Amino acid sequence: MDLAERMKLITPSMTLAIDAKAKKLKDEGQDILNFGVGEPDFNTPQVICDAAKKAIDEGHHKYTPAAGTLELRKAIGQYLNREYKVSYEPSDIVVSGGAKHSLYNTFLALVNPGDEVLIPSPFWVSYPEQVKFAGGVPVYVDCPESSEFKLTTEALAAKITPKTKVLILNSPSNPTGAVVGRKAMEGIAELVLKHKIWVVSDEIYSKLIYGEEHVCFPALSKEVAAQTILINGMSKAFAMTGWRIGYAAGPSKIMKAIADFQSHSTSNPTAIAQKASVAGLAMPDSEIQKMVSVFKIRRDIIVDGLNAIPGVKCLKPAGAFYVFPNIKALLKPGHATSMELSEYLLDKAKVAVTPGIAFGAEGYLRISYATSEKNILEGLKRIKEVI
Repeated sequence: MDLAERMKLITPSMTLAIDAKAKKLKDEGQDILNFGVGEPDFNTPQVICDAAKKAIDEGHHKYTPAAGTLELRKAIGQYLNREYKVSYEPSDIVVSGGAKHSLYNTFLALVNPGDEVLIPSPFWVSYPEQVKFAGGVPVYVDCPESSEFKLTTEALAAKITPKTKVLILNSPSNPTGAVVGRKAMEGIAELVLKHKIWVVSDEIYSKLIYGEEHVCFPALSKEVAAQTILINGMSKAFAMTGWRIGYAAGPSKIMKAIADFQSHSTSNPTAIAQKASVAGLAMPDSEIQKMVSVFKIRRDIIVDGLNAIPGVKCLKPAGAFYVFPNIKALLKPGHATSMELSEYLLDKAKVAVTPGIAFGAEGYLRISYATSEKNILEGLKRIKEVI
C-alpha cells in the first residue's frame, strides 16, 4: 500500500544525515561541538519554572479551550501592546504547540491548492514544506548577501503574480540574522496592500536583536494588521523551547478558523506550559536583555573568528543567534557543496554545522552561537585548523 500523495510532497531534510552522524559520534564518546542547534543554551527563567510547579500543585491538569486559556490570550495581547503598540483582543489570538505549529495552522487556513506563497531566500527550512503540505506553491524571492540578506521591495515586486496569496516575512531571520528596517517594511506594506496579499509575519526572534529596531509588521497600520497574521512564541526569547508554546494573532475570522481546526487536530497546548507562559510574559524585560547581552558578545566573537579564517567571509547579523558565513571560496567548482563541507567539518574537526543549501543558499553555512564562549572559541580553532 502506498503513502498518501501529500506525504510525497515533503522533501526530507538534508541536515538529517549530519545531525544523525553527530549524535552517533557523541554517543560513541567523541567530543562533538554542536553549532547546529536553534535554541538558547540558557535555562528557562526561574519565575517561569516556579509558575509551572505552582500550576501542578494547584491542579491545572485538565483540558483548556482549544485556542488556549483566556488568561494566556489576554497576557499575550497585553504583551504585544506593551512591546509593539499593536492591539489584539483574546478572540484575535490562538495559542498552539510552538510557533511552528502556529505557522502550519496559518498556512492551512489561508492557502488553497495552487496559491503562490512568496518566501524570501535564504529561508527557514520548514516554510516551503508547510506551504506544499497546504497545497500552495513556494515562490522564492532572492535576498542576496549583497543586500545583507534583507528583503527589498524591488525583489518582492518582481515576484508578485495574480496567483500570489501570501508573503512570509521573517525578521530577524533564521538562518541569516538579517533585520529588515522600517523604510523597507513600509515599502513592503504598500505592496501587499496594493495587491491584497496576506502576510505571515514570523517574529519569533523579535527580542533577540542587537542595536537595531524591531519593526512589528502589523503595527505599521490598521490596514496592514487586517492583512497580517503575526507569529511569535515563548521558545527563543524566554528560553522555553521544550515547553512548546507559540501563538498566532490576527483577524478574528481567521483565528476562529484556526481554533476550529486545532480543536480537531491537537486540541489545546499543555495546560501547565500555558500557566508558565503567563508568568514569562509578565517578567521584566531586563531578564531577557541579560541573555541578549551575552548573545551579542558571542556574536562578535564568532564573526571575528570566522573572518580570520582564509576563504571565509561573514556578515555581522543584527538579530537571532545565527551567523551565515560565505564559504564559496572553500568549495571546488562543480564538486564540493556546503553539505560536503559540513560532513568534512564533522569528520575532521568534530564540529557540527548546518549546510546552507538546506536554507536555499548553496555556498553558505548556518552556525548557531547559542552556546558558550568556550565552545565557540574551541570550535573556531578546530575549523581553522582543518581548513
